[in-house]
Amino acid sequence: MSLNSNVRAAFSTTRFFCIFRIGPMLVFPALLWLTTAAYCGDGSAAEVHWVGSWAASQQLVEPRNALSADDLRDATLRQIVHLSLGGSEIRLRLSNRFGTAPLHLTAVHIARPHSPDSDKIVPGTDKPVTFSGLRDVTIPPHADYISDPISFTTNTLSDLAITLHFDVSPEEQTGHPGSRTTSYLTHGDLVSTLELRAKIFEHWYFIAGIDVAAPPHASAVVILGDSITDGRGTTTNGNDRWTDVLAQRLQSEPITRTLAVLNQGIGGNRLLTDGLGPNALARFDHDVIAQPGVRYLIILEGINDIGMLARDGEVPRAEHDALVHRIIGAYQQMITRAHTHNIKVLGATIMPFARSDYYHPGPASEADRQAINEWIRTHGHFDAVIDFDQITRDPAHPERLLPAFDSGDHLHPSPAGYAAMAQSIPLSLFVPPAGQAIGRVNWLGSRSD
Repeated sequence: MSLNSNVRAAFSTTRFFCIFRIGPMLVFPALLWLTTAAYCGDGSAAEVHWVGSWAASQQLVEPRNALSADDLRDATLRQIVHLSLGGSEIRLRLSNRFGTAPLHLTAVHIARPHSPDSDKIVPGTDKPVTFSGLRDVTIPPHADYISDPISFTTNTLSDLAITLHFDVSPEEQTGHPGSRTTSYLTHGDLVSTLELRAKIFEHWYFIAGIDVAAPPHASAVVILGDSITDGRGTTTNGNDRWTDVLAQRLQSEPITRTLAVLNQGIGGNRLLTDGLGPNALARFDHDVIAQPGVRYLIILEGINDIGMLARDGEVPRAEHDALVHRIIGAYQQMITRAHTHNIKVLGATIMPFARSDYYHPGPASEADRQAINEWIRTHGHFDAVIDFDQITRDPAHPERLLPAFDSGDHLHPSPAGYAAMAQSIPLSLFVPPAGQAIGRVNWLGSRSD
């Protein structure tokens, strides 16, 4: 039975007991309570519990990753995303967050793709998306937009095709360049076409999230990070980021199967300074607090701040000390802001990156990393700690990644390294104390060691 059918049935039950409310009111208190779970006192439908199933951090797409104006004029864009939680009803979140002019989409459709690496959609699954009942939508500048709920059954760890049609090319493009997933672009309004003969590239544009209608105890784990979280070095269309492997592990255990994983990593991202995308503190409200159903946050950020300080030449020790202090301050800010919203915060240690081809870190930068990791591990700061440094370092050279986990650039892990990261996370971190439901517990002041 669908969610809407359940609500209608509950409403019918409510009307039945209202007829006999004078005599049986005290006899059937439990039944009356059950009916009010579906409908509020004024007769309006109870609010659906939405939980994010997939998300991507948004940024102003830099010129080298932007599509040309000709590309997006009268164009159909099909993009594939990988869900972490399924449901019978979904909604789509679009973004024009970095646009300075309205973004008009004449049509938005969803469908099941044949596979993660194909532009083909399964016949009979294509469905239009509406916004306030209309099939086209105009998103104001600097704004996000949520679709109407869509009756569309999705499985956990499945893929979804999102197809957009543009009539005119937007002046600025909001998106997520590090998709690690193939997207497809062609001219004309072909949103329902089963197979596109299209230009391909590995970026997402204008799509920010997919939410599912979930059980009341379902919730989401948001992971805030840089290119290591975004999946640099993973397999295109392989969905083998460490966040993907974590989602698979959560689904393998009955106690954690109602947990979604939302990857909010941006390549090159920093805690303190804008780079590729806004700094982590600036995007915190959008990418963490505003995510539907968020109850847990993992923070893996800081390696780019450390690396950039002395990338072009060594600086005085005082500048290193000041950076360490500011990074710790950023962590404290995020912990405070998350706790205000009853979100449990897990700190991940910064992984080794000596011999990095990009940063060439020296002893002073390694000392910064060690000092920050010591703070992360110290009791009383984060609610819990995930020690990725310990998991990925070479025991013979602790300032380096273990060769088996090194992608080759000495900064990003290989797929084997990402899998080891995910496998090292105790799933008990996402299980509340006995007797308390997942997603409904006050974590403030708690900590798992």
